[in-house]
Amino acid sequence: MKRIRTQLLPEVYLTCLPAAKFKTDFLSAQFVTPLRLETAGLGALLPAVLERGTRRYPDMQQLTAAEDLLYGANISHSVRKRGESQLWGFVATAIDDAYTPGGERLLEPLTELVGELLCDPCVENGLLRGDYTASEKTNLIDLIRSTVNDKRTFAGKRLLEEMCRGEAYGVSHLGEEEAVGAITPSILTTYYRRQLAAGRLELYYCGKAEPARVEDAFRRAFEGLRREEVAPISPVPHHRGSSEVRVVQEQMDVSQGKLCLGYSVDSVDKDAVLVMDMLFGGTSNSKLFLNVREKLSLCYYASSAYHRSKNLITVSSGIESKNYQKALDEIAHQLNAIQRGEWEDWEFSAAMSSLKNAYKAIFDSASQLEDFYMGQIASGQDREPEEMLRDILTVTPERVVEAAKTVRLDTVYFLTGKEEGDNG
Repeated sequence: MKRIRTQLLPEVYLTCLPAAKFKTDFLSAQFVTPLRLETAGLGALLPAVLERGTRRYPDMQQLTAAEDLLYGANISHSVRKRGESQLWGFVATAIDDAYTPGGERLLEPLTELVGELLCDPCVENGLLRGDYTASEKTNLIDLIRSTVNDKRTFAGKRLLEEMCRGEAYGVSHLGEEEAVGAITPSILTTYYRRQLAAGRLELYYCGKAEPARVEDAFRRAFEGLRREEVAPISPVPHHRGSSEVRVVQEQMDVSQGKLCLGYSVDSVDKDAVLVMDMLFGGTSNSKLFLNVREKLSLCYYASSAYHRSKNLITVSSGIESKNYQKALDEIAHQLNAIQRGEWEDWEFSAAMSSLKNAYKAIFDSASQLEDFYMGQIASGQDREPEEMLRDILTVTPERVVEAAKTVRLDTVYFLTGKEEGDNG
């Protein structure tokens, strides 16, 4: 696949990825904005409100009918966090022209509809509709509250909030309940207009259509967009490690403790760090899984993740609260083993094989490809999956050891039951 990238307007870019293997067209239109505590709720709420209707189709019933006329095309809003950016907008899919009964062309009307959703919303007295805003505020607040119910996800979120306090990486892409509750149609409309004028807009297409046709369709869909000066996307700064390990313990009504660890990484050899993370806890063949979970039964689950753009590693585990210190010590022991180069050849081969399969799987889905490239853009990078995989496969055990030696425990977050008391 050869990626074609074109600038349509100031800081409005189209990425076209011709792909004959897919039977559907995949479109995406995403504003890429700095992730900030004071605006995250606005960015999360806005696309949901815009999805409620356009000037031509002022309610969801009429919008759905318009999509049905495009042989069941689907358009949905999305909100994501990539690097230290919040991505909000719409993704859309429709069957390729080759499979429509009469050879109808769906790319143009689908792109036009996405453009309307972003640029020509249903308004009332010059503002985004109050009833739509109120309804979607309720939905977003419910979603924010629901994250607490999934304690594993909640604990991981709290770890990043504590570890990256004062950094954008610690901000939730959904915003905070109190801030969302204070949003009015006037505040939301002001934010919306500013985004239209000065927000970085990334457009994306993956499918069989010729690039020239795709470019023409997007130009027509967004020709009414009036742009001002747009600030470029800044590279994601690496995490500033603390001088001492921070330990945060919270109590909730949970039957299973959640132990999450955050590690700072000083190595700039990110490919080696990625392989090291796979050895540590990135797969079912990793040291955390085979030793801490399976062999010693200290955890119900244990895994690690490398946050490449921020250059930090997190560990997520579920434990009996009484095993807090044992689990903490054993996780440290497994990291130390990697830092000393203590692993079997098959462990290294399994880690490399898992990475190889993961990068190859990106090409199996248009949505995965879009997410990969959007992540690259939001992090200020410009690499192809094939290029990244080639570099990863050159990593040697010696490089892994050197990278692992720079990994240092930064923050411990422990969520325990109210009856357990202090385990520190």
